[in-house]
Amino acid sequence: MRARRPDLDTIRAALEPHGLFLRGSVNFSEGEAVPALSDGSPAASVVLIGNIGSSLWPAFSRWQGQRPDRGGSDPLDTWSKDIIRAVADTANATLWFPSGPPWQPFQQWAMRAEGLKSSPLGILIHPVYGLWHGYRGALGFADRVDHVPAATAPHPCEHCPDKPCLATCPAGAVRPAIFDVPACRGHLRSLEGQGGCMGSGCLARAACPVGAAYRYNGDQLRFHMAALSL
Repeated sequence: MRARRPDLDTIRAALEPHGLFLRGSVNFSEGEAVPALSDGSPAASVVLIGNIGSSLWPAFSRWQGQRPDRGGSDPLDTWSKDIIRAVADTANATLWFPSGPPWQPFQQWAMRAEGLKSSPLGILIHPVYGLWHGYRGALGFADRVDHVPAATAPHPCEHCPDKPCLATCPAGAVRPAIFDVPACRGHLRSLEGQGGCMGSGCLARAACPVGAAYRYNGDQLRFHMAALSL
């Protein structure tokens, strides 16, 4: 069954109580490689869903607190899938997640949808939200969607003369052309790392002046750091 033309207002309203938002859309061009919908037909469009700052944290925290197992081994992923799957079913949309197959090019979609580019940390930086945002899923449709408005602006890193993220990393892992993952992980395993970044969040990320008002709250920062596989 082919998807109905998406009602973005209804989708937006269903996501809002959970602190999730429509984060831009992509209408695919004829002839480009596109993902297959659940019925095997080619997708005509995709709508990205994600958080802005700690927007999802209150709803997720309530859900996790009500679960005897605290949500299992990957609670944020489980919660996101439960919420977005229900929205996808109502919208008759095909659903994709960045955390599992079939793997989809979420970063490429985000760059097309919101005009984002990568930061020195490897995270896509938003002109308003900075490094404090994320993508939790995507809905695919057989019809093109109305454009989802997104904030666009010049790449913030190109207009940041001081680049404090490069100087703040205690492991020297953040460099202009590369993010040294082994150096970062090695530091996080150390006593200094356990008492610093692991306890309060990545210091280099926090040093970025863009979107400082959207910085994740302390509980969310600690949650994400504790979820790292070191």
